[in-house]
Amino acid sequence: MPSTSGPLDDLLIVDLSRVLAGPYATMVLGDLGARVVKVERPATAGNPGGDDSRHIGPFKAGDPSQSAYFASINRGKESIALDLADPGDRVVFDALVARADVLVENFRPGVMERLGLGWDALHAKHPRLIYAAASGFGHTGPDRDKPAYDMIVQAMGGIMSVTGWPGGKPTRVGTSIGDITAGLFTVTGILAALHHRERTGEGLFVDVAMLDGQIAILENAVARYAVTGVAPGPLGARHPSITPFAAYACRGGHIVVAAGNNSLFKTLAAALDLPGLLSDPRFATNASRTDHADALATIFEARLAEGDAAHWLGVIEAAGVPCGPLHDVAQALGHRQVQARNMAITTGFPDGSPLLAAGNPVKLSGYADPAVRGKAPALDEHRAMILADLGL
Repeated sequence: MPSTSGPLDDLLIVDLSRVLAGPYATMVLGDLGARVVKVERPATAGNPGGDDSRHIGPFKAGDPSQSAYFASINRGKESIALDLADPGDRVVFDALVARADVLVENFRPGVMERLGLGWDALHAKHPRLIYAAASGFGHTGPDRDKPAYDMIVQAMGGIMSVTGWPGGKPTRVGTSIGDITAGLFTVTGILAALHHRERTGEGLFVDVAMLDGQIAILENAVARYAVTGVAPGPLGARHPSITPFAAYACRGGHIVVAAGNNSLFKTLAAALDLPGLLSDPRFATNASRTDHADALATIFEARLAEGDAAHWLGVIEAAGVPCGPLHDVAQALGHRQVQARNMAITTGFPDGSPLLAAGNPVKLSGYADPAVRGKAPALDEHRAMILADLGL
């Protein structure tokens, strides 16, 4: 029988982070079995307290106190509200950190140091503690103290310059890829640090910058700039160096076709009954097809206009050429493969009502992949349990 926990179920994560980059990292760790204790700001007069994302929409219908944004990223965590400047709360926090394997925070550099809780101070007291900091620009460099949000690092990191259509307005990637990439790299750093600790007994400082993450995922754009000296621009919905590898219009919609080599191109031309493509010197090689991608798209779309998406997907798939439909979010979540892989799961709002959410993409033999995940915590919901665990 698969285990109902996860491979990280012996780890305690103290999560001081808020909004997205840090909470996304700790969500992934929690999905893999770790116990995540979320330390949040207490409510005060005029301030509802908690993670900022508790007050960011979308909200549960008719209840603005129940944020789906917060609930989807903080599922299965525990919450305790602590004022780190208060001596009594500091005792609780110190006891919690003494038990912890990993501390995650995403404050600007210097904030934790001013509280006496930076890496140097905590490492001296807790040498096995892994301290992971996800920030906009990292803990070194001339911009380390600047604030950042996802949109800023998307713009500064170059990804917006290759997103969208030629001549169009600057276009943000449709999800918060700056935050999410930083969160995933933070998880990678934490797992590497855990391996280091296993060998040496020593914790490490994991320093992840959102801007660094955007540079790291530019991949082909960096390679093109390196060999041409020209900064690439947006290309819409096609690959910059493989053709045909794009979204093409057919009757009533679009399909995506990815013929990644000459053999697949020949197969595709036959499947579409376009034998003239094979004798056209413009389309003889991948390089020449890429140079004439617009001309090829015109020919393709004239043919594809004769049928709808379902028809052409059937034809092209039967020929063995990679292809797929262009889904909206509802269609993607309802797709049979997504459903079969348990990627549309149920979690809960803090009040316990159910919420549809994206599942865990890491499937591990020997461990179950629950279709229902624990709900997000109400602010300070687990105080009594955590204090009892700490003997306080």
